[in-house]
Amino acid sequence: MTYSEKLIALGLNIAYYRKLRLMTQEKLAEKADISISTIRKLENPNLFTGVTFDKICRLAQALEITESQLLDFRKLTK
Repeated sequence: MTYSEKLIALGLNIAYYRKLRLMTQEKLAEKADISISTIRKLENPNLFTGVTFDKICRLAQALEITESQLLDFRKLTK
């Protein structure tokens, strides 16, 4: 997987687990102490925004999953 594909997969994982928990982007941002604009950028497959490990940890904790679950990159089909 390329770097951009991994960022897309990360965004898809964030959106998947957020929706699984019935959370809005706003609620996730609040719970993870991350700006709503960052959440929106991460979940948008066209923006390719980077993310720090600290934010990955906070997102995983807010979503009540492990970091490895958040970083489980499945092969994207086109």
